[in-house]
Amino acid sequence: MTIDRIWSYSPQVARTEGEDLTGFTVVATDGTVGRVDREGGHLGMRHLVVETGVWVFGKSVLVPVGMVAGIDSAGRRVMVDCSRGQIKAAPPFRTDSETRDPAYLTRVGAYYDGLPPRAATSA
Repeated sequence: MTIDRIWSYSPQVARTEGEDLTGFTVVATDGTVGRVDREGGHLGMRHLVVETGVWVFGKSVLVPVGMVAGIDSAGRRVMVDCSRGQIKAAPPFRTDSETRDPAYLTRVGAYYDGLPPRAATSA
């Protein structure tokens, strides 16, 4: 994956354009991460802001849409191609202003782009 492609849905991901993923459960390769709080795409850097609940002490994390391995619309689930630990170790997300900060988004993209490839979760 290249750093530019990390911000776009993979062609293999069946996604209905305009489908609102807010509220969908986010599932990593090793378990549930949380729920999609909102989607963003400032500067063409499309991402999901995921509310983790108590798993990461009630914090949110930012996940580039290039990490999405599949979307189960009927089951309201988004599967991502990384582990819970990898998401937890990503650059910390603190404020909404970071979703518009090119330097922060570049750090996040570089982090996820540098992860080793994993087998995608099933829908």
